[in-house]
Amino acid sequence: MEHIVIIGNGISGVTLARHIRKLSDKKITIISAETDYFFSRTALMYVYMGHMKFKHTQPYENWFWKKNRIELLKAYVKDIDTDHKILQFADGGNLNYDKLIIATGSKPNKFGWPGQDLDGVMGMYHKQDLDNLETYAPNNKVCNRAVIVGGGLIGIELAEMLNSRNIPVTFLVREASFWNGVLPEGESQMINNHIKNHHIDLRLSTNLKEIKSDENGRVKSVIIEETGEELACNVVGLTAGVTPNIDFLKSSKIELGRGVKVNRYLETNIPDVYAIGDCAEQHEAIGNRRPIEAVWYTGRMMGETLAQTICGNRLAYKPGHWFNSAKFLDIEYQTYGWVFAKPREHESHFHWKHHKEDICITVAFNKDTKEFIGINTFGIRMRHEIFDKWLTEKRDIDYVMSYLKDANFDPEFYKAYENDILKQYNDTFNTNLTAHKKSWKRIFSKA
Repeated sequence: MEHIVIIGNGISGVTLARHIRKLSDKKITIISAETDYFFSRTALMYVYMGHMKFKHTQPYENWFWKKNRIELLKAYVKDIDTDHKILQFADGGNLNYDKLIIATGSKPNKFGWPGQDLDGVMGMYHKQDLDNLETYAPNNKVCNRAVIVGGGLIGIELAEMLNSRNIPVTFLVREASFWNGVLPEGESQMINNHIKNHHIDLRLSTNLKEIKSDENGRVKSVIIEETGEELACNVVGLTAGVTPNIDFLKSSKIELGRGVKVNRYLETNIPDVYAIGDCAEQHEAIGNRRPIEAVWYTGRMMGETLAQTICGNRLAYKPGHWFNSAKFLDIEYQTYGWVFAKPREHESHFHWKHHKEDICITVAFNKDTKEFIGINTFGIRMRHEIFDKWLTEKRDIDYVMSYLKDANFDPEFYKAYENDILKQYNDTFNTNLTAHKKSWKRIFSKA
């Protein structure tokens, strides 16, 4: 029986295993050194905030794996002999495979800061990070202040977590405005103000120079590079992005870049070896997407796609239109298509913000053809299927603005803003568009 071995029990590896089992009777082994069972990584913050227990982050009961004949092995892979198809474990054991899938995810970036490996320094990615946070920041008596280094989605999540336990937070962001490499200026400025309104000490254009230790090897303070200021703290969160977790592959014959190099079929340069998820790097980026995508849903899609190939139906990875969602403290964020921080050539942005509340949208379109390119929404829930359909149909910006009510996913009694948005659009572009009433027939019609 062909033996499929998957290194990594995150969303990519587990999705792959589940779909291989649906399609075949192959022997499947998942190896992980992190946890015994698969858990939802995006839910870790809610465990710390008291909304759930860790066991609630496990989508499957413990009996699920045996019932579905998926063997789980807790071990750390030290080396891979691709010539003989053998995995070497750190404890001295080994395992043979017929097909190998690398799905080892990411690890927090470290940039050689003095003190970056002290006790009390952590990322917020692994189960062990959650455990460390409970040890070093259980409350504001043990942790008088935390410093977060790096502004992005993980950083803002960690700030919200610590804030929920009334632990003072200083947020060091090297950019002049929060996440302004991704968000247009109006959105980035709104998030700056929202962070400060939550009593978080946001320091923009500020870099970490050094993390200082007490006599016990624990974090005592940080030094600010620009001013030399010393900030006393007990925890430092490193959230300046992530990088593929592939150090154990450097002595192998598998081609590496920043991640494991793969083609559109998620195949490496070695026959019968594949890579999926955060650790996979496309030789050539797909459209405007980055060669490495550390995103939950793309990892799931890679797992589903590769399962077809493993089971005899060779299938290329086609992720479709870009989308993503997140939360900035109290503000829900969604993006569909492409809205760059600054419009590219032949592109224009329309930005609307509520005059009082932290609610806004930015719509990107081709200023020559008026084709709709993408939308960011803050504080308004939108329908993924509608924007996916409009992007596929290459609708123009006037159509999107006129039928924007179809895309609104907020409950019935939530306040709607489409009329205000369209009025500003008409004023800005000297148009006279009328807002169409929401139509369930249009919403559920196929593209």
